[in-house]
Amino acid sequence: MEFKQLVPSLLLTSAIVVLVTTPTKSEEVSSIRVHKSPASTDSGSSTQQARLVTKAQHVKPITEIRRLSEIEHPSKNAQMLLVQSPAQETAPSSEVVQVTGVKANPTKTGVEVILQTSKGQALQLVNRSTGNSFITDIPNAQLRLPSGDAFTFRSDKPIAGVTQITVTNFDAKTIRVTVIGEMSVPQVELFDSPNEGLIFSVASTAPSAQQGQQPQTQQPQAQQPETQTQPTQPSASGDEPIELVVTGQQDGYNPSVSTTGTKTDTPQRDIPQSIQVVPQQVLEDQQVRNLGEALRNVPGLARGANSASRGQFATPKIRGFDANDNIFRDGLRDPTTGYVVPDVAGIERIEVLKGPGSVLYGQGSLGGVINLVTKKPLSDPYYSVEASVGSFNFYRGAFDFSGPLNDSKTLLYRLNFAAQTTESFLDFYDEQKYFVAPVLSWQISDRTQLTFQAEYVNRPKDYGQQGIPAVGSVLPNRNGKVPRDRNTAEPDSTDDQRSFRVGYDLEHRFSDHWQFRNAFSASWLRRDRNYVFSTALAAADNLTLSRIYQLGGDDQRFFNLDTYIVGKFATGSIQHQLVTGFNLTRSESDLKITTGRAASLDVFNPVYGKQLGAVTSRGDNTSSTDTLGIYVQDQVTLASNLKLLLGLRFDTLNQTNEDRLNNTKQAQSDDAFSPRVGLVYQPIEPISLYANYSRSFTPNTGTAFNGSSFQPERGTSYEVGIKGDISNTLSATLAFYDLTRSNVLTEDPVNEGFSIQTGEQRSKGVELSIAGEILPGWNVIAGYAYTDTEITKDNTYAVGNLLNNVPKHSFNLWTSYEIQSGRFKGLGFGTGVFYVGERQGDLNNTFTLPSYFLTEVAIFYKQDRFRASVNFKNLFDVDYFESALNQVNVYYGDPFTVQGTISWQF
Repeated sequence: MEFKQLVPSLLLTSAIVVLVTTPTKSEEVSSIRVHKSPASTDSGSSTQQARLVTKAQHVKPITEIRRLSEIEHPSKNAQMLLVQSPAQETAPSSEVVQVTGVKANPTKTGVEVILQTSKGQALQLVNRSTGNSFITDIPNAQLRLPSGDAFTFRSDKPIAGVTQITVTNFDAKTIRVTVIGEMSVPQVELFDSPNEGLIFSVASTAPSAQQGQQPQTQQPQAQQPETQTQPTQPSASGDEPIELVVTGQQDGYNPSVSTTGTKTDTPQRDIPQSIQVVPQQVLEDQQVRNLGEALRNVPGLARGANSASRGQFATPKIRGFDANDNIFRDGLRDPTTGYVVPDVAGIERIEVLKGPGSVLYGQGSLGGVINLVTKKPLSDPYYSVEASVGSFNFYRGAFDFSGPLNDSKTLLYRLNFAAQTTESFLDFYDEQKYFVAPVLSWQISDRTQLTFQAEYVNRPKDYGQQGIPAVGSVLPNRNGKVPRDRNTAEPDSTDDQRSFRVGYDLEHRFSDHWQFRNAFSASWLRRDRNYVFSTALAAADNLTLSRIYQLGGDDQRFFNLDTYIVGKFATGSIQHQLVTGFNLTRSESDLKITTGRAASLDVFNPVYGKQLGAVTSRGDNTSSTDTLGIYVQDQVTLASNLKLLLGLRFDTLNQTNEDRLNNTKQAQSDDAFSPRVGLVYQPIEPISLYANYSRSFTPNTGTAFNGSSFQPERGTSYEVGIKGDISNTLSATLAFYDLTRSNVLTEDPVNEGFSIQTGEQRSKGVELSIAGEILPGWNVIAGYAYTDTEITKDNTYAVGNLLNNVPKHSFNLWTSYEIQSGRFKGLGFGTGVFYVGERQGDLNNTFTLPSYFLTEVAIFYKQDRFRASVNFKNLFDVDYFESALNQVNVYYGDPFTVQGTISWQF
């Protein structure tokens, strides 16, 4: 069946699946379901209501917690016990219950931890004991603050005999409660209060507690005052409440779940591939302004031929290879994002998948995938406004509004808006940016949800991408050093960009184990060019820059439809999580450009405004690419500590390129298989050893001398690594990889002006990343990367040359601390160091960009819903180079800058 015939059939199949599906009854759950007791008229402590006592070292299944009227008061030694069963035996409810807060109150015998929710009766519990730890998993719930953000509760040494109590999001649909005893498994009582929520009552094992004395507890303060829940009122015993520990929005610095690696809510430790996440709290603490600043926190990421603050494109490199076309939005590939990246106001977090992602996402870079997870609607009203001011006339304002549109909260909205204007250390540079992103979510039923998204970005700006020559910056020039602020374009050079994106995401659950997703996005990008740029520096005087101009513009359109099913099933004792579906994309491009000679420029004594020269060429081209991908992936749980990942994808694509001036047209077709195999072994629960093999492909356009079409560029990846949980809030990943890029186009040595596919490049290296909370209030995100790249086959460049703009050594560290108690509670400090080693400026390796070391400092203060911060970037005003395009375009980095920001939530 041809491509055009196959597309309508697949679309029709997708529509029928949605229309004929009807909800099915939830499967019977063998774990405990908690039922609310009737409201008590007693005004005393909640511990006076009905309770269920459990000791984790005993095992006796109980089908449910009975109502108050049904409970016979037991004798002193009689105990009802929670079920102890493997998590995989629990069939979670289709509804994920939100726990909106956690409170801790001391009692005469210990402490009670309250999970605040109005749906305690819908919770399911599975408990077990490991060593001295009592652990309860709630597999149909999530910790969510009223703002919609995730958080983690922790109390160290709250009572005698207990070293720590934590309540955290174990994965996207499971809360884990852990109580660690000093010498033995603690005694825990559980009951459901109609006014409070689900309550865990932990008894002290110290004699003083049994005698009614006040237990010794630490009282850590909140890290995020604007999201802190209110402490409970004193109980009948007169004890003061213990304050809540919140480690930060989106699980602080260490989110435990990423959807980018598997398209499922899988804990990162179960994915046999390196994944790093830059969460919301890091973006806020660093006051990130663009994608380049955010990606400094990911080891193995380098900046391509561009400037982070004034760049025309994003141009990141992952493990040495360009990833500009591998920037995704909510799991959907969108090449226009590399030109106009969404404003940080609309980004919740950034997930970076290292290595090929072709099995799930199709064509793309061998280095990896950058997925921008955008902000979604919240179920409770949330309003935030923010204003910033900084160096070089930087001004910015933003707001974030969200909440329900009806009483039943089935219609939710979110609206993000940002506007900013800035100049630069670069001469006559000026930029504005306007961003708006509305989102509407409709909970059609308890099993079906539909989300609509739109986004508009308008970025009128001067052409500031232009660099300066290597001779006079990186290399010596007998005339001296070219000033850092020199702009070699013209004062009236512009490069205006506008983009519009719209899409939907439909999710439907057939049952508790099978889910359907259909997502679509459409993007339109318009660029208007009117600029001058350099092409060569005269060797005779090292003063005169030859320049050309370009006038015109281009339009790009991209459409992406992704439809797949996620299902869980078992074959005997082996558990499976299947993902299978198809992906349709279409890209269109129209380019109309006029190129001509511009007046040369004295780089040391420039004279601007000279008349443009004669036209040398015109272009009027259009191109389109249609792609169909069919994929299947199986996450196989062979044992509780042994997991296998298998994946395979087939892609077929048709490309058409038309030159309307010369009336020529070229078409070609390609297809490719992309496999993926990975294995995870966990010798102990906190440690995961993994290995994977995968392949990628990227289409090549054009033909060889004999008229044959070029085959797709292929990539092969081998990776092994270790993922470890240093603590409940601190994790690390160590990865070793070997990547080979083949079928690279290189110069035909026989037929001048043509290419052949004999090029090959290799990258191998080591990456270490650490992220999370070290102590209450003290967070860190850090990494080191050793990246060894080289050209292994080529007819143009020497074999053994290093890939350009890729440092062999790089290091990043950012840490922040917020005072947790006392007079200065809410005051915080952050500091970061970023080291980038030497890099080659071009593939010919004719010059080297020197290494640099940047220091940043932040001071912030948070009180209730107010936050103020001042960030000092490039604190010591280091003179450094971010990247290079060629010998005449080397890009300086920003000097010392200051940025102040205030925000208010209401």
